Amino acid sequence: MAAERQAAQRESIGARTSLVRLGRALSIGAALGAAILLGAGAPTPAMAQFGPTGGFADLAKRLSPSVVNISTAQTVKRPRGRAPQFPPGSPFADLFEDFFDKDGKPRKVESLGTGFIIDAKGIVVTNNHVIDGAEEIYVVFVDGSKAPAKLIGRDKETDLAVLRIEGKGPYPALLWGDSDTARVGDWVVAIGNPFGLGGSVSAGIISARGRDIKAGRYDDFLQTDAAINRGNSGGPLFNMKGKVVGVNTAIISPSGGSIGIGFSIPSKLAKGIVEQLLKYGEVRRGWLGVRVDDLKEDAAKKAGLAKARGAVVTRLDKDGPGTQAGLKKDDVIVRFGATEITNMRSLLKAVASAEIGSTVKIDILRDGKPMTLSATIGKQGAKTALKAPKRRAGVDVGKTEKIRSIGVELGTLTAEARAYYRVAKRFNGVIVVDVDKTSSAYEQGVRDGDVIVEVARTATADPKAARAAIEKELDAGKEKVLLMIARGADVRYIAVKFKR
Repeated sequence: MAAERQAAQRESIGARTSLVRLGRALSIGAALGAAILLGAGAPTPAMAQFGPTGGFADLAKRLSPSVVNISTAQTVKRPRGRAPQFPPGSPFADLFEDFFDKDGKPRKVESLGTGFIIDAKGIVVTNNHVIDGAEEIYVVFVDGSKAPAKLIGRDKETDLAVLRIEGKGPYPALLWGDSDTARVGDWVVAIGNPFGLGGSVSAGIISARGRDIKAGRYDDFLQTDAAINRGNSGGPLFNMKGKVVGVNTAIISPSGGSIGIGFSIPSKLAKGIVEQLLKYGEVRRGWLGVRVDDLKEDAAKKAGLAKARGAVVTRLDKDGPGTQAGLKKDDVIVRFGATEITNMRSLLKAVASAEIGSTVKIDILRDGKPMTLSATIGKQGAKTALKAPKRRAGVDVGKTEKIRSIGVELGTLTAEARAYYRVAKRFNGVIVVDVDKTSSAYEQGVRDGDVIVEVARTATADPKAARAAIEKELDAGKEKVLLMIARGADVRYIAVKFKR
């Protein structure tokens, strides 16, 4: 992915607060200038000055050699246009000249992130977005030495990637901790490479657990107030025993600098993903073949529940494991194996982590009566994709907009289109009415009947506005545009490459 797609942002707290991915944020030559512009000097939480007896020095000294900087390089196009004009001698003039070029000639960009060693043979964990699109990957050790690294596997759903250092070991490895035992209020330490400055240590506490920040289907983040910034992506979050309980991946910030709201992938999830990437080179997730939604209060009463809990089946794939097990539309799933199902997200995570080929008991409510079914778990893959129906002649989608840069034609999500394509009521956006089969959008799975809910983290419900938002990303020199896609009751994020 292009370096210019540096950080996906979501307007979430106030008009100027955004969700920021932490890695691949800076070109090395502009690191310090960008740090100034992005407000890297934002104050850290006052409580961070109070630490355990003896401080964190011994912990930092022991752990730092196992934390590495990730340096990547790729060729990108510069944004079209001219750099902003500054007074003669301004320190910002050279900085902006690096990012703008009159003729838009490609240039080689180096970006920085963080990773950590988990095996003496040189296995490194980082974020997928740190290395996405990289032509070259290097790890830089705490002593300044450097070695090339090879990508073993990555998982876009959880934003994790595994590398292997191409050099002589052994390397100092870290141990995974148990994120399930991490409590709100426990001390944690983050080590990373903020703004390309090199290894930095910060401390704080776990502020919350199980955070859903709308980054993907399997969100289950630890929240921390330990100061993490751009460049910290892929870095470890340690407990006081020096074990990794999280992988730092995003912050909420109005400026790009830490305000004490950071998010880490819990070690329980990360460890399982990493083990699969090492074993298979991919992540093999369980598949039930059902579409579900959260159970609403009125439906809960009809099902005989005192409060809304569980996931209601809205659609089943023909011949899928759920259908074969006897599940039906409007069944309420309240338990999947040993996991109590509280909402749609809890079911998605439970099914995804289930062993492929295993038989799992599913407790349901059907017309208010409890039942137990057994399902043999399938594997997510080609069969898991819900086939989008072809556009039916006469479906009202208003005046359409053809966007050749990404190969889609968009229309208005009218009530008629919503009913025909079975779009969940909670989703609003623009309807896809045609997709160029040679486009990146088609390769990413976009089909007729899909709904584009957001363009570059901004909600859109008008075809013209969607086109303008997409073209804005293109004119900014970005290689890809981030889209939030809804299909039926499902939602996912994809990055669609522009045609040039």
